[in-house]
Amino acid sequence: METSAIILEGPGKLAIKDVALCAMEPSDVLIEIQYSGISAGTEKLLWNGTMPSFPGMGYPLVPGYESVGIIIDAGADNKERIGEWVFVPGANCYVDARGLFGGSSRHVIVNSARALLISNQLGEEAILFALAATALHAINGGTAPDLIIGHGVLGRLLARITVAAGLPAPIVWDTNKARHKGTSGYTVMCPEDDDRHDYQHIYDVSGNTDAIESFISRLAKNGELVLAGFYDKPISFAFPPAFQREVKLRIAAEWQPSDLVMVNHMVERGALNLSGLITHVEPVNNAHSAYPEAFDNSECLKMVLDWRDYQ
Repeated sequence: METSAIILEGPGKLAIKDVALCAMEPSDVLIEIQYSGISAGTEKLLWNGTMPSFPGMGYPLVPGYESVGIIIDAGADNKERIGEWVFVPGANCYVDARGLFGGSSRHVIVNSARALLISNQLGEEAILFALAATALHAINGGTAPDLIIGHGVLGRLLARITVAAGLPAPIVWDTNKARHKGTSGYTVMCPEDDDRHDYQHIYDVSGNTDAIESFISRLAKNGELVLAGFYDKPISFAFPPAFQREVKLRIAAEWQPSDLVMVNHMVERGALNLSGLITHVEPVNNAHSAYPEAFDNSECLKMVLDWRDYQ
């Protein structure tokens, strides 16, 4: 079987091409993708060629790990799932392209366990499940934040999950005043307008390695700095300020399947609201302009590709 997919052929080189899919196993499902998100973090690094080396990384590559679709066929073990709306955290089902991420494709084949049943009422907002699971995983690894650095989608989800849990509302920093809008029960400010130096738990989702030292200076004694973003440069900081505060440093890694299930439950019962986070939706035919806009337009919180009418 062949399908159409977004192919990153190299840094800044994008094509929409027909690719061959691997054969479907009895435990697999075939999903027709309706929406896929563009990650302003990891996919930006793939786009500009600065992604650190990982097993399976390289070009040509099908990007995307935030996809929503409908199961249209299944192996012998999963025929009852045909017709379900599902969230798909990427796929590795291509014969001639790498699928380290693999979700930006008209059709994908994945093991049934990777296709999370969701409500079809969520529409494109369901692509946010991966980021919401990332935020939840970071919080579940320790104590919720009282300061979040970065008011992009991940920062907003961290704040929303903290508030939804009935915990004290965090302060959020963002240097871009245009991103101070869209709060939900918490306050956003520029770092220079905040004179606090007693935060217990600071979560950074900015990915700004140059500012790590300044974050440490805002911690209280025995405070914790959680690196919840993705960093493509070595991280360094002066030791004395960290020593004086006996700082704890924690890295929040990739979400786990249990985080995704928990996010689905939170959304289903109305505890987590995903509205207002997707700012741009473009048909797949506009992918050549959608990718750079997702990375370079500061007004774009989240870009989604609409596959529904793509032939």
